[in-house]
Amino acid sequence: MYVRVVRFTGVTADQLAATEARVRESGGPPPGVNSTGISFLYDADQQNVVVLQNYASASDMEEAAKILDAMDSGETPGTRVSVDSCEVRLELKG
Repeated sequence: MYVRVVRFTGVTADQLAATEARVRESGGPPPGVNSTGISFLYDADQQNVVVLQNYASASDMEEAAKILDAMDSGETPGTRVSVDSCEVRLELKG
């Protein structure tokens, strides 16, 4: 499994709610993004959001990055400050 980790700053609760609603209404990611899941992690005190986008393969993640990186910044919940493309090496769940 692969995870694209994107961090945003300056995100208000209203901005995040609008982004969540847009994702739910569209039924998932934009066309061409072959994601297996998404999670939004929100730190309200610091107004930071970490978005975890899951992919079955590195190539799916790379193709998605091209589409997501081309998105208008007005479609994001705040200011994007970092993107990491990661291979999941260990995952333990209770």
